[in-house]
Amino acid sequence: MTRKIALGATLLAVLTLTACNTVVGAGRDLRSAGSAISDASGQEKPKR
Repeated sequence: MTRKIALGATLLAVLTLTACNTVVGAGRDLRSAGSAISDASGQEKPKR
């Protein structure tokens, strides 16, 4: 029984870390797409 709980916790941790990495990558892709659209429109980007 303890092995099943440990295996389940490990699997959950791996899936959680993978999901976080995927979300970060998706955010970078969206930022890149937004920059490309702004560049194509000829508008200046707001300065940060």
